[in-house]
Amino acid sequence: MLKLMANENIPRLLVARLRERGHDVRWLREEMSGIGDPQVLDVARAEGRVLLTSDKDFGELAFRHGLPATCGIVLCRLGSRSQSEFAERVLPVLEADESRWIGHFSIIGPRRVRVVPLPGIKTDA
Repeated sequence: MLKLMANENIPRLLVARLRERGHDVRWLREEMSGIGDPQVLDVARAEGRVLLTSDKDFGELAFRHGLPATCGIVLCRLGSRSQSEFAERVLPVLEADESRWIGHFSIIGPRRVRVVPLPGIKTDA
């Protein structure tokens, strides 16, 4: 089971499908609409939730500004797709290897997925 913090820009359909499949998803649009990005990271980290977003600013906050993001960040860079296409691409990727998201900055693109350790995270490599 994934434990996720879905940013406001994540489509409602993906949030609903994740919940239907038994994942624990908090959606900022429902609970904390309008809070700043640093606060989003703080809440996700405090609750041990992987942040799911389409906002590339989170990568800059973690890498350039050094904000702690040990929870993991999954950035969805899929362009303008329908909610259904978005969910069809993201859902199987998230579920394929649930353990790999924590402690990593991951980018789900149209054709590939990139995963890199976040600053300050020790890896086995």
